[in-house]
Amino acid sequence: MRVTVAKEAGFCFGVKRATDFVEKELGGKYDIYILGHLIHNRIYNEHLAARGAKITTVEEVEDIAKNGREARVIIRTHGIPKHEEEFLRSIEKKYPNIHIEDMTCPFVKKIHKIADENTSADTTLAVIGDPKHPEVLSILSYAKGESVVFDSEESLENYVKEEKNPEKGIILVAQTTQNTNLWKKCEKKFKKVYTNAIIFDTICSVTEKRQSETKDLALHSDGMIVIGGKQSSNSHKLFEIASSACQKCAFVEKADELDKSFFDGCITIGITAGASTPSGIIEEVYKTMAELENFEELLEASLKTLNTGDTVVGTVMSVSNNEIRLDLGAKATGVITYDQITDEPGVDLNTMFKVGDQVEGFVIKVSDIDGIAVLSKKRVDSDKNWKYIVEAKENDAVLEGKIVEAVKGGVLINLNGVRVFIPASLTGVPKGGDLTTLVGTTQRVKIVDINEQRHKAYASIRAVLNEERKAREEAFWAAVEEGKHYQGTVKNLATYGAFVDLGGVDGMVHNSELSWKHIKHPSQVVKVGDVIDVWVKSFDKETGKISLGYKTDDMNSWFVFKNKYAVGDVATVKIVSFTPFGAFAEIVPGTDGLIHISQISKTKIAQPSDVLEIGQEVEVKIIDINEEKEKVSLSIRALIEEAEAPVVEEASAEEAAAEEATAEEAATDAE
Repeated sequence: MRVTVAKEAGFCFGVKRATDFVEKELGGKYDIYILGHLIHNRIYNEHLAARGAKITTVEEVEDIAKNGREARVIIRTHGIPKHEEEFLRSIEKKYPNIHIEDMTCPFVKKIHKIADENTSADTTLAVIGDPKHPEVLSILSYAKGESVVFDSEESLENYVKEEKNPEKGIILVAQTTQNTNLWKKCEKKFKKVYTNAIIFDTICSVTEKRQSETKDLALHSDGMIVIGGKQSSNSHKLFEIASSACQKCAFVEKADELDKSFFDGCITIGITAGASTPSGIIEEVYKTMAELENFEELLEASLKTLNTGDTVVGTVMSVSNNEIRLDLGAKATGVITYDQITDEPGVDLNTMFKVGDQVEGFVIKVSDIDGIAVLSKKRVDSDKNWKYIVEAKENDAVLEGKIVEAVKGGVLINLNGVRVFIPASLTGVPKGGDLTTLVGTTQRVKIVDINEQRHKAYASIRAVLNEERKAREEAFWAAVEEGKHYQGTVKNLATYGAFVDLGGVDGMVHNSELSWKHIKHPSQVVKVGDVIDVWVKSFDKETGKISLGYKTDDMNSWFVFKNKYAVGDVATVKIVSFTPFGAFAEIVPGTDGLIHISQISKTKIAQPSDVLEIGQEVEVKIIDINEEKEKVSLSIRALIEEAEAPVVEEASAEEAAAEEATAEEAATDAE
């Protein structure tokens, strides 16, 4: 029997990043709490629990914080909803003893960002995936508008039949572990039905390789074994793929679930495993199947002597303040001294390790005489961390780390324990800028170059920024249309207008569109940093030019005046200037009226300043409006005359009443 294990079987770099972090923290000075299960593998989660990791919920975190003990709360690899993460960050800010560690897979984080930046109240986020899976639930929480999940080609077909608006804005993404065949079918359907759809292929590249390799291995094997957690989405998809290509296919969580008789008659056996399957379980399954025909070979391998440069796994037999001793299953006993375990001073090895723990070590020296093999845990950790960097480069993944130091020509970032150099030109800081401003900040980077021999890597912040900018630009150009309004930020000013950032793409508002009145410079209306409402007048996708409008009727002072006043109305105005023939007064900001010298007073005056002052507020009557020339005539005199007129009228009325009374008396006397 020939047993072949798939190269891509087991932990992906995202899961490995999370498990390595938790394993490293367990037994340290912090209490470790995990929000749900770190990964979808029951056996591994039980292993973490045995080492002291506790399962908790978002709702319980504040109670944990209140007990005052130092604790790390781990966000699982599948991520959590946006509102839950925001709540956790508020707890972290409120309680200094709580540290939130985000172990969400970088590929899942990327989908969160896509949903956050590309959806709006007018869009629908469509996800190809399992609607009940925690990863999908976390993605949906970032949608600003409607959202829908398709778990099959049939559910997509039904949605398309019912949907009557093919022009609607749709953003399509996939669960990172989605079946690539289903994704391609859905993608093809979307492109055909939704002309405005923005499609992001978010299936993890490792998942694609794993699925492709599984299918190929199944096609060339008499039997297939898929190892993975029963709750693992990607493991179930591997089983579906393997079963479609091989008649004899088993799905197990661990080796003792195997029914060896199931594979009677098989000459070639293929083994693959989901992204949450530890290597130890894969090894057990492999050995179980290999033992069917290769017992002697396995026995010989178990008796081989250790060699310098080997990497071995041993079981802790004893722990002291200065070293730990391991059972390596060989003639020699493994010894790892304090300085080969950690560089941190004051670490208590008795807290860090317990008898029975499995520890991996690099063989530095073997003494057959003493029966001792000197090992290094630091070397293994370093190699693992370096592998994490290499895998990130191969998968073009975005990594996140803290800038720890500014050095000559750039800065250093800590990525999973590896210090990686970022050249100044790739930091995003302008040439000649102060690189120390980055120290202490968390940055997202891509690995752009690797020196395998020297274990040195080079990263770029700009590569991530450029990629994000490109995604924003593509989303913008796919949705832009004339007349559409945007909330933009004034980016810079030129003599002829203002440039506005619309979210990764710039547009220009000409001076003539900034104000209804003539302006010499845009700074008379806006300043850099202002957030303004603009609308698209015209655009050219090929040249990238966008002409924007800003002014509205509400900003037109003449429009404001006409909506507020009419001929005959009385207004309170402010005197703003004098001429030989009268005074100009501001009625509303931007619109002035003329009080002719003859309309200032009932008595003749030599000049307006004889009775008026600049800045003085007076009441006037609007006596004429010239629509064509947008001119207004005002009068103070008219109000003075109107105020005096009622006095004359009242006197005439009294006289008339007196005359009437006299007439009545005369008539009475005559009678």
